[in-house]
Amino acid sequence: MDIKVQKSAVLNGRHSEPMISQTAEYALRAVVFLAMNPDRAFTTQQISRGTRVPAPYLSKVLQSVVRAGLVHSSRGIGGGFLLAKPADVISILSVVQAVDPIQRIRECPLGIPSHGANLCALHKRLDDASALMEKVFDDTTITELLSHPTRSTPLCDGPPKTVSTE
Repeated sequence: MDIKVQKSAVLNGRHSEPMISQTAEYALRAVVFLAMNPDRAFTTQQISRGTRVPAPYLSKVLQSVVRAGLVHSSRGIGGGFLLAKPADVISILSVVQAVDPIQRIRECPLGIPSHGANLCALHKRLDDASALMEKVFDDTTITELLSHPTRSTPLCDGPPKTVSTE
């Protein structure tokens, strides 16, 4: 997908790079939003309002998630987007991989010929960290995100039922 956007987070007055791209976060917000009310289709505008994702950008993100088979879309009256699979079988990893796959280090990123696929200690550790992140994301479903009670709804402003149907 060529709409990759990175957004630095501000922590303690310092900027830090996010673990996932903004595109991946937007896709997760949309999928979580749909999982909160799985029996109803939502328009791009409704999802945009509930997730604070700009509608034109969200439209592109949703196209990728639909192509990955995680979300279904239908046109016309009563149409919109809804989950194509139950939320308990959709992993964080499947959503992230649909829009901006996690990059693994397969060979020396510096192009040192003698290293090739034999990674140095630093690049091996970085790849190991990516592998751990993949595993945690693969082991966590959207249902699990919604089942851990906190004061805030995961990745959304609130339950979809508060979104107008206009």
